[in-house]
Amino acid sequence: MRWGKRRAKGHHRPADLSAFIDEGSEIEGTYAFRGTVMLNGKFRGEIQTSDTLIVGEKGVINASIRAGVVLISGEVVGNVMAIDRVELRGSARLFGDVEAPVVVIEEGVIFEGHCRMTKPKPAEAAAPARDLSVVSLKR
Repeated sequence: MRWGKRRAKGHHRPADLSAFIDEGSEIEGTYAFRGTVMLNGKFRGEIQTSDTLIVGEKGVINASIRAGVVLISGEVVGNVMAIDRVELRGSARLFGDVEAPVVVIEEGVIFEGHCRMTKPKPAEAAAPARDLSVVSLKR
């Protein structure tokens, strides 16, 4: 699986969605995809993508998740690992561990688990840090 760059902010228009799984749907297994997917139904198993997963307010996910960006407004039971960021929005309920360089937890979220904030991968880091010891300042 290729882990490339994707949007860091997590702002998506409906036209940006590759797939939308609405409430009333129940899926079990391994789900791998490209693009942005919104889950508002029930899912059990494993989710893998280098792109964006959005768990809607009605979504109930019982799975391990590995993605580029994960935005959660519904319920997730399982560990979440993201290359870029994880956002737990107001109505989110997460019962599992989170690992990502950026973790955002809004007020009102229920989160039971451990949080590990990692460093961004070198290829995805914005710019290398400059060695300030070689910079001279003149007045």
